[in-house]
Amino acid sequence: MVDPRMPYKGRGAPVNPPNRFEKIRFEREEEWTDADDPAPTTQFLKDNSRSIITYNDSPDLGFSASFNPYRGCEHGCIYCYARPTHEYAGMSAGLDFESKILVKMDAPELLRKELSAKSWKPQVLMLSGVTDCYQPVERRLKITRRCLEVLSEFRNPVGLITKNQLITRDIDIFQALGRYQCVGVTVSVTTLRGELAQTMEPRASLPVARLKAVEALAKAGIPVGINVAPIVPGLTDYEMPAILKAGREAGAQWAGWVMLRLPYAVAPLFERWLEVHFPESKTKVLHRIREMRGGKLYDSRWGLRGRGEGRYAEQIARLFKVARRKAGYPETHSSLTTEYFRRPSGPQLELFAI
Repeated sequence: MVDPRMPYKGRGAPVNPPNRFEKIRFEREEEWTDADDPAPTTQFLKDNSRSIITYNDSPDLGFSASFNPYRGCEHGCIYCYARPTHEYAGMSAGLDFESKILVKMDAPELLRKELSAKSWKPQVLMLSGVTDCYQPVERRLKITRRCLEVLSEFRNPVGLITKNQLITRDIDIFQALGRYQCVGVTVSVTTLRGELAQTMEPRASLPVARLKAVEALAKAGIPVGINVAPIVPGLTDYEMPAILKAGREAGAQWAGWVMLRLPYAVAPLFERWLEVHFPESKTKVLHRIREMRGGKLYDSRWGLRGRGEGRYAEQIARLFKVARRKAGYPETHSSLTTEYFRRPSGPQLELFAI
């Protein structure tokens, strides 16, 4: 029997909430429930963006330039802070975000053009800064791989972060970039519990597969680390030491952590998800979130949005520091460099040198 509270198998969001920017919204008839809707199939829509590299001035991020081959993410992580970005495209942060994926088919060409421009100042590019560049459709479209080939040609440094084992497909390109100290990979691990991961991150690789990806990358000589992210208070926080230990044993050279963020439509989506899957833990989880967010479910202030504040947040920070040291992570690791950047010559490239 289909549970009317959560009818969509393989999806993270239980509903498709209204877009906060739209003035018109459709209301259901009282007798109509979510269970009456068919499960949405994934649609891939062409994104006609005319540029690819975006910039930010956030002090919370370790990079200022990034690009994303995809908008929306089929991984369907219920907590994803990027969900509200879909509202700028006129869609919902709920099911639309994970079932209507905007694809930048010409991302490699746009990237080549922007790197070839005289105005480009060589710097580390983050791939991806918003949605996962190795979500399932990448296996077929290979847009991320073609972008990496461009970056390798220019020897422009790139950092990547993902939850998908598919990243190991591109080890050959990472090795080419690695010869010039131009690549660093981070794999996010939220939990070591496969069942929880399937519920919380329905179409991302299972935790064991992510750790295997770390191992494969490390054995291939690729600089790789892990991110314990996001930490879900009252649900996954106690797993941090075990995740750090497992990551180090797999070959991770560095580790980081990020606290759960619930901006805009993500907060009610996450609350609904808790009601469906962890009703007995809902009060505890939300209480801890509010405890470190000044009584709210989200605090957008720089320096706090990824960490929180107060006693609980301080406990998590101390736990990470101790667990990281016990796991044996090096104090420092190599950084990326733009020293070897070049603009390959050739008739076609000269057209882009503007």
